[in-house]
Amino acid sequence: MSYAGRKQALQKMVQEKIGYQQEYSDEDVKEMIDEVILSQQDLSYWPVEQRLRLKRELFFSMRRLDVLQLFVEDRDVTEIMINGMEHIFLEKHGQIEELDAKFDSEEKLHDVIQQIVSSCNRVVNEASPIVDARLRDGSRVSCVLPPVALNGPIVTIRRFPDKPITMDWLVRKNSISAGAAAFLAGLVQAGYNIFVSGGTGSGKTTFLNALSAYIPASDRVITIEDDAELQLQGLPNLVRLETRNNPVEGCKEVTIRELIRASLRMRPTRIIVGEVRGAEAFDMLQCMNTGHDGSMSTGHANSGRDMLGRIENMVLCAMELPLHAIRRQIASGIDIVVHLGRLRDRSRRVLEILEVTGMEDGEIRTGTLYEFRETGVDNEGNILGELEEKEKLGNRGKLDAAGLSQL
Repeated sequence: MSYAGRKQALQKMVQEKIGYQQEYSDEDVKEMIDEVILSQQDLSYWPVEQRLRLKRELFFSMRRLDVLQLFVEDRDVTEIMINGMEHIFLEKHGQIEELDAKFDSEEKLHDVIQQIVSSCNRVVNEASPIVDARLRDGSRVSCVLPPVALNGPIVTIRRFPDKPITMDWLVRKNSISAGAAAFLAGLVQAGYNIFVSGGTGSGKTTFLNALSAYIPASDRVITIEDDAELQLQGLPNLVRLETRNNPVEGCKEVTIRELIRASLRMRPTRIIVGEVRGAEAFDMLQCMNTGHDGSMSTGHANSGRDMLGRIENMVLCAMELPLHAIRRQIASGIDIVVHLGRLRDRSRRVLEILEVTGMEDGEIRTGTLYEFRETGVDNEGNILGELEEKEKLGNRGKLDAAGLSQL
């Protein structure tokens, strides 16, 4: 019998031993696995390492995420991608590789998916085949099931650092220059409204976390997210809100738009929306234009200028407004756009910092405060470059009011 077949047989024996009449702790299950393994005389001839592996995999398959558990616990793994039961890819140190490991069956993969989504009160099935969820450690999970997914259940797990990444760490990694980091720190303290843009995997959420470290501890901050990912630190007056999508039967769906409107009645100093993807962009602009200075958000775009155009389109999804009026709202609400990118060496960098300077001839005007300039490639293939200062900040009113006119 193959190793996989033997493991399935042993798992069935443990499940029969557990039964369905009593709740068992993890320790109880581990003891039962030991008893079953010891009862198999031929297994006593197996090497100790193989028996320990068998015990670990049996436990993971019954009480954790099966073959995924080892990689979920690996601190160096940043993303896990499951394309059906047989193809598992992971990103580690910026490189993507396919694993030899696979699920024993599609039913087991379905069990793991249901375990994940049920832990955060979400539902996914054939009638509602798409869901976003999260693991206990805060990792973001996206699931798509057949019939929408043609090659089996698709699961993508995005892991986040155990400890929030700081701006100093980003400076050490050359993601941003020390001067630009100090400049942005002052803007956050002074209450400039900042929008972080970038492509998928460019580090938008990580950068927003780093920026939030400069929010004064006296501010009341409300975060609004589809799935709670932000790791804001040092803010005693912090309120965290999360949407409820694909709710269980009898529960009402709660959207980002509803949470933004509710947050306005909670006396916020600043409102941070994890990411805007649609009509909620209009509500976010309303926050930025109604006295909640220092509000922040993120969005997908190819450049800082492109982000402003995407916000226009997202607002048009919310209501029919003249384009001129939308642009005026954007120009008066957003002060700074920080655009991130992932270069061909897989490094994440701040590529530009724009100031929104206002409206002119019906167009939103911007100034480039900082811009990344590539200078070469080292012997290991790492891109060399620097974030150059291009222009001085034009709107210094908030800095002066905060006593930071020296920046």
